[in-house]
Amino acid sequence: MSRIDLNCDVGEGAGLDAELMRCITSANIACGGHAGDAALMRETVALARAGNVAIGAHPGYADRQNFGRREIPMSPADLRALVIQQVELLRTLGNVRHVKPHGALYNLAARDREVANVVVSAIHDVDAKLILFGLAGSELVRAGLACGLTVAQEVFGDRTYQRDGLLTPRTEVGALIEDETVMITQVLQMVQTGRVRAQDGSDVAITADTLCVHGDGPHALQFVRRLRTELAAAQIAVKAHGTP
Repeated sequence: MSRIDLNCDVGEGAGLDAELMRCITSANIACGGHAGDAALMRETVALARAGNVAIGAHPGYADRQNFGRREIPMSPADLRALVIQQVELLRTLGNVRHVKPHGALYNLAARDREVANVVVSAIHDVDAKLILFGLAGSELVRAGLACGLTVAQEVFGDRTYQRDGLLTPRTEVGALIEDETVMITQVLQMVQTGRVRAQDGSDVAITADTLCVHGDGPHALQFVRRLRTELAAAQIAVKAHGTP
């Protein structure tokens, strides 16, 4: 039977966390860098526990003005310290199972092996049993596997893909999918067949361990609920990555 983990970025003040926790299986909780603070982190951890949702750290650049979506040049030592500090902060509040970098840091680590190595090394040194969430087929995934971490390869239902298996950059036309039915079709194809239809019409192999569901859009909750219904109808189990 096919299975997929549904992860969502939470603890960022979007206001839907309580409802989303009823639909997802992994929560990526902001650690005070791009968003969140100790009180919100504590509240979000409690929501995840109550919903039996796996807790993950979501470290990002300390740049609230740009919500962590702007690349900030950092030395390897400073970047390593940033990741460790944010992950450790969340670990004081809950049992952290995974780590997923946020925003610009996630995208940079996906394509830059040196940055990926720093991020992976920091996570490994915090706890080698932590699961790394990274863009499927990316440098971050390759770095995690090389370091010996358990890796969950992440896919997206609301983004288009290129022939090389990577996401179409947001700056290009057609990068985003807005039609719910098209999103659902893409998710089912990735999970059931291990392939995705690229923008040029080619079918590309892809590993779908965990699916990112965005919780900050106007119809986010509606989509996640429909997605759960469609996955159930297709007999696809929804479980946190790494659980029986």
